[in-house]
Amino acid sequence: MGTILIIILVLIVVVLVIYAISVYNGLVRRRNETEESYRQIDVQLKRRYDLIPNLLEGVKKYFRQEQEVLTQITQARSQAMQPQSPGQQAQSEARLSGAIGNLFAVAENYPELRSNTVMLDFQEELSSTENKISFARQHYNDSVQSYNTKIQSFPAVIFARAMGFTEKEYFEAVGPERESVTVSYD
Repeated sequence: MGTILIIILVLIVVVLVIYAISVYNGLVRRRNETEESYRQIDVQLKRRYDLIPNLLEGVKKYFRQEQEVLTQITQARSQAMQPQSPGQQAQSEARLSGAIGNLFAVAENYPELRSNTVMLDFQEELSSTENKISFARQHYNDSVQSYNTKIQSFPAVIFARAMGFTEKEYFEAVGPERESVTVSYD
């Protein structure tokens, strides 16, 4: 009878250890998926950052009186490129999108600029990049939701806190910048 009790206790301990390992590995996998999806946002944002100097170079000759608009874009781009939390990054990106929107609004006053192939190519490339950024943000937020749900669910919550897993922050657009910038080709 004593031997059977010891075997049962050993089996229970083994099952609990296997379960703990399984929970830990699942949490690690979800955390890594979330971090990878954030890196995909970063890839697309860098693509956008690389487009901006080309845009500025292409419109400089038209914007002699509009230097403030170009300065705003340069400053917003510089700030957005700094390492930040997802929430801070979303705010920086909103400011950058607003500054680019201002550029397009001012460009409406320059008919020769609106028809310039550099500007048209940039607008097309930016639109494509914005779509990729939007998709990457959605994927990241889906990963965050899955990860946060996992670490908050019982019984994983017991292991998650003890093993140092903490909630991730969503990448959310803020303020009126949630609306996408529309560009008129009239």
